[in-house]
Amino acid sequence: MTTLFKNARLIDPEAGTDTIGSLLVQDEKIDKTFQEQVDFEELFRTRSISPTIIDCAGKCLAPGIVDIGVKVCEPGERHKESFKSAGLAAAAGGVTTMVTRPDTTPDIDSPEVLEFVTRRAADDAEVNVLHMAALTKGRMGREMTEIGFLMDAGAVAFTDCDRVVTDTKVLSRALTYARSLGALVIAHPQEPCLSKGAAATSGPFASLRGLPTVSPMAERIGLDRDIALVEMTGARYHADQITTMRALPALERAKRNGLDITAGVSIHHLTLNELDVADYRTFFKVKPPLRSEDDRLAVIEAVGSGLIDIISSMHTPQDEESKRLPFEEAASGAVALETLLPAALRLYHAGQLDLPVLFRAMSLNPARRLGLSCGRLTAGAPADLVLFDADVPFVMDRFALRSKSGNTPFDGQRMQGKVLATYVAGQKVYARS
Repeated sequence: MTTLFKNARLIDPEAGTDTIGSLLVQDEKIDKTFQEQVDFEELFRTRSISPTIIDCAGKCLAPGIVDIGVKVCEPGERHKESFKSAGLAAAAGGVTTMVTRPDTTPDIDSPEVLEFVTRRAADDAEVNVLHMAALTKGRMGREMTEIGFLMDAGAVAFTDCDRVVTDTKVLSRALTYARSLGALVIAHPQEPCLSKGAAATSGPFASLRGLPTVSPMAERIGLDRDIALVEMTGARYHADQITTMRALPALERAKRNGLDITAGVSIHHLTLNELDVADYRTFFKVKPPLRSEDDRLAVIEAVGSGLIDIISSMHTPQDEESKRLPFEEAASGAVALETLLPAALRLYHAGQLDLPVLFRAMSLNPARRLGLSCGRLTAGAPADLVLFDADVPFVMDRFALRSKSGNTPFDGQRMQGKVLATYVAGQKVYARS
């Protein structure tokens, strides 16, 4: 099957360009991009092809989003999210590759559980699905998992998610073993004793509301420890969420010293701040908690400079019962597969980040970190694409989301930018009705 996307606004994160052109897809891969006027009829005659032609009418065409850190609640909590519903939500949000977390029930800490979720994803999801596995058994931080066997079963990275491994000897052994296999370890930088039970970031706002808090320094302390262990072991390391300005100098020094470290941030910490908690709205309770406006602006600047590499949804479905509780008792997390792109476009419309930079962080860099060939518009790359209108306004309605859970902090908010179509290996998996 051959498809020509013509009159598109091509967002190329690898070249850092935003130009009008056309893109040819053949045999599930990108064949070529054209940024000049081309006699396509002559080209098709020369190649003896009859492509499907899609006129993009000046709308944006970009590499599909590669979203690291998605929670799909199979096995154990399928009522919150299944691979079927998550796949539909991802396609509607322009996410062509989901990289799922292992914090399920039971945890994905053995080849058998990993093979189960791999089969479920292949059968039910319309987008690409890759899986992370737990770093320690049961994510208890006591004994590392069989990293080699899990890699053979398809695990692309190893993480205990938001359960910080407190035993430094266990973590150092796991990092050393991961280094010997070339495995990527993803950690949650946080000092667990300081952050235990916290529901908000320390400061006057949280104090006035009587919420249990954690200092931003807890993130810095956790990151400093992890950096020291990475320096000692030489492991490949990714910090899942860097959300405070106090952590940025340590991250910059680690990169300058040549350590194999990357960092991410969730879309919620880029577009919301601690004031959004306001009337104890539990849909705004995430982990780590929302930060100050100064922190938010510093992290946006770090994404723009490339210090923070990856933007992800940190999609965490929670049912109504776990959110309709007092703020400090409510479950943490928010769904974001469908809202990741329109929320990111807030930064574009505010003039803080341009589209190539956004897709560098949402598509190119996560693909590179995992050794994937997607996330770019170059010839030979998989034709995983998202066509979107960056300017169309709408009001977010959580009941219209395709996720089984509707715990989005953007419910009822005015947003700008919608996905028009999503393609995986050149096949359309979503089209806006």
